[in-house]
Amino acid sequence: MAEATARRRGRGGGGAARRAERTAVSIETAKYIERNIPNFEILTEEALEIIEHNAETVLEEIGVNFVDNPAAIARWKEAGADVDKERVRIPRGMARELIKTAPSQFKQHARNSERSVVIGGNTMVCAPVYGPPFVRDMDGGRRYATMEDFEKFVKLGYMSKWLHHSGGTVCEPTDVAVNKRHLDMLRAHMVLSDKPFMGSVTEPSRAQDSVDMCGLLFGKDFVQDNTVMTSLININSPMTFDDVMMGAMEVYAQNNQACIVSPFIVGGAMAPVSVAGTLTQVMAEVLAGIAYNQLCRPGAPVIMGTFVTSIDMNSGAPTFGTPEAAHITYGAGQLARRLGLPYRSAGSFTGSKLPDAQAAYETANSLNMGLLSGVNFMLHSCGWLEGGLVSSFEKFVMDADQLGILHHLAKGVEIDKNGQAMDAIREVGPGGHYLGCAHTQANFKSAFWRTDVLDYKPFETWAEEGERDTMTLAHAKMQQMLANYQKPALDPGIEEAINAFVAEKKASMPDAFA
Repeated sequence: MAEATARRRGRGGGGAARRAERTAVSIETAKYIERNIPNFEILTEEALEIIEHNAETVLEEIGVNFVDNPAAIARWKEAGADVDKERVRIPRGMARELIKTAPSQFKQHARNSERSVVIGGNTMVCAPVYGPPFVRDMDGGRRYATMEDFEKFVKLGYMSKWLHHSGGTVCEPTDVAVNKRHLDMLRAHMVLSDKPFMGSVTEPSRAQDSVDMCGLLFGKDFVQDNTVMTSLININSPMTFDDVMMGAMEVYAQNNQACIVSPFIVGGAMAPVSVAGTLTQVMAEVLAGIAYNQLCRPGAPVIMGTFVTSIDMNSGAPTFGTPEAAHITYGAGQLARRLGLPYRSAGSFTGSKLPDAQAAYETANSLNMGLLSGVNFMLHSCGWLEGGLVSSFEKFVMDADQLGILHHLAKGVEIDKNGQAMDAIREVGPGGHYLGCAHTQANFKSAFWRTDVLDYKPFETWAEEGERDTMTLAHAKMQQMLANYQKPALDPGIEEAINAFVAEKKASMPDAFA
């Protein structure tokens, strides 16, 4: 029914969409980052070879578990793995051979083609926080997230210049039934933004709903021939692949949609306390997961991911922005490049309860680490608070602003005639100043990155304006962005078809909150 509605309305909706596009406010979005700086490589060739050898040993001798998934067991048996009930032991070299079909780079299409992104190679795509059940802002404090909160985050993501991707579960809307909220979340990404987005992974049927909804937005044939979603598939470290995540990955791989195959590592709890030991486990897990992805559909786009944090051995709480996590993130980047795979890691990580100095230090460490480690897809790049339990509105705005620094760092140093500035040096000479010279006048608008949030005013002006701290400034910026938001143009027939699909799916099942 929904697809038929799209066909009926689509024929007459084009003109309306074009008229809406002409009158809509254009929101500037920076192109995804393309690095012109080297990656920071912390591991020697010998260290990399040892870790790779040990990872293959783990797969061959210890193996991994594929839980409650007979289809996966059958695929591994057919491929030649040693299968004992749920334990799969993969002969040395087999996983590496299987992953050779995975592309080293791919494009994720947005419904606005100007906002499509390339993932892999020297690029970096920034996506917002993912998964917290709570939200926080200055008005309402810390509270359970709602669908209204979710929609506000999608709007802020759309309005953020340096953010390339709308993300996925930017917060968990707890006021909508568990078995239905994925429909509302996907609709929000599709309708309230025209940036690329992520699909649902909480149950295989919800992954299929995501594919079907993309068929309405992009067209069924386009979806089968192109990648329009990137989705997060977590491995239950250590070395366990559950049926829910693998079932979702099977759906996405078979429909040519991208998966981030990512161990979830808390050092000392889910992996060894040593950097080399953790990298060995990460390598074994991603080899097995990506190999299985390619068993489902050779050539399906896939990203090697790793989420890494250390642990406070006194409290058991995860810690962020630490040197050990940095070592692992840098090393995993080297391993991903040796495998020829796009790489996901890093983010705006902090254990702080507020967007304060602790949050700023930990986040800055993590964001810069992501750029220098060669990350291609940075999930959680803005909005993360309290160890991932909270999506913060103010921190979302603060972090999204700081992503502009990564863009400018990644440009490297221009050494062309304009960059050398010899004409300016000659014009000014000894004892002069550069404020009025021709080179400054020609370049001042683009020469330096400028914040949209932080305060660089003189003390007197700052005091007269109320002595506002950074969180207060970010709150004001957030309100301004939401007030200026205008929904991007979308063919009315397509939007009606999406709404009809969501309504029909919701009506087909009772609410479930577990």
